[in-house]
Amino acid sequence: MAKVDRRILKTQEALKKAVIELMTEKNFDDITIQEIADRANVNRGTIYLHYQDKYDLLDQLIETLLREMCELDEWACQLEWTEALVPYFEFFEKNYLFFSTMLASKGAPEAFRARLLVAFMEGFKCEIDRDSDRNTDLNDDVMLQYAGTAYVGVIEWWIRNGMPYPPQAMAKQVGTLIGRSL
Repeated sequence: MAKVDRRILKTQEALKKAVIELMTEKNFDDITIQEIADRANVNRGTIYLHYQDKYDLLDQLIETLLREMCELDEWACQLEWTEALVPYFEFFEKNYLFFSTMLASKGAPEAFRARLLVAFMEGFKCEIDRDSDRNTDLNDDVMLQYAGTAYVGVIEWWIRNGMPYPPQAMAKQVGTLIGRSL
């Protein structure tokens, strides 16, 4: 795999940061390519070297963050809920500006929340307890929808309220609740 030039990475990071910052100030649909370029301190044409348009830029930003988040799934399934969720809440805390903007912005594509939900539901699939009798009469789709929607809702609440509890406390609370659900 070819190594990406650090200047390209630096430009892409500046563009992504510019989009997020602008989304905290105004509706995404009202943001122009020129505003993104000005905020990132690059020429307008530079954006088109990396992205088709502002929607492609936002989509790639979302994909990158979701991919990073999903990489946590690979080893989290081997841990108890409380321990497994700590890195996720730390990830949300580390990327607070992105998640707070995407979950609060009316102009952000509404599909973001749905993509987040699908990612969590996919991760929860391997967690459904079929060994005990507690889920015998429950449908997997309903359990996944319930747990995923609850998890996304708690994350939204936590972020919109300025993260009133540390990641470890959130992981303990949410881990206990999800463990009871699946």
